[in-house]
Amino acid sequence: MTNNTACISILQLSDLHILAAPEDKMMGINTEHYFNACLEQAFAEKHHFDLIMLTGDLAQNPCPASYRRILTSLEAHETPCICLPGNHDDYELMQQVFNTDRINCRKQVKLGNWQLISLNSQILGEPGGRVSKEELDFLENCLTENPDRHALIAIHHHFLETKSPWMDTMIIENSQELLAVVDQYPQVKVITTGHIHQVMDIKIATFRVLGAPSTCFQFAPETPEFSVSDMAPGYRLIELYADGRVESEVIRLPEPLTELQANKHGY
Repeated sequence: MTNNTACISILQLSDLHILAAPEDKMMGINTEHYFNACLEQAFAEKHHFDLIMLTGDLAQNPCPASYRRILTSLEAHETPCICLPGNHDDYELMQQVFNTDRINCRKQVKLGNWQLISLNSQILGEPGGRVSKEELDFLENCLTENPDRHALIAIHHHFLETKSPWMDTMIIENSQELLAVVDQYPQVKVITTGHIHQVMDIKIATFRVLGAPSTCFQFAPETPEFSVSDMAPGYRLIELYADGRVESEVIRLPEPLTELQANKHGY
């Protein structure tokens, strides 16, 4: 990626699936260990980010303790952070815990001549996603009121097919409504998502669509049924330039998940 101090530098971490106790494991791996490893590696390599984005599924079975430990890890880096809910999260609890000046669930952030808009795609009690009328109205208001700002939209669920039929049953069910709004505003340059536990990078129309890896286990791409991979956890770096350009890359930890205990029954 280009080393240019004029750009806005974002660290995207997604699908942490932090468990109730620090020592707890899921499918054989300690999800908290790998979240912290991703966070530490990102800051060791780059040292500074303008913003951290956590794009959903912060907790597997949400409880105050799991969110507080995430908060503690983030606070150590003294970097602003915005937190989005995923299908596994308790958004109300998230808003209570992530409620500091620096780390919170703000839905709009303005940096330079960019705005970052966070949308909630959660359907309570369901694994799939939907963007409510209220969220679509919020998006349109942000775009209408800031015509001279480039825009990044962050949302947990994916809205383009992954070619994994089991995963695509959880796609945003009104994706076309979301795209109908976005298509009216050419200042939208990038939409980035979580949920898919794998990389996506597609250019459509006038904007780029990014999907992030998980900080714990990865889903095997293009599989008909639930399937995980021992590919190393990772994170996405996003750089936003004043002229509207977007550069992005995925970085992974150095070693695969050798302790992963795969199953065919989901997670």
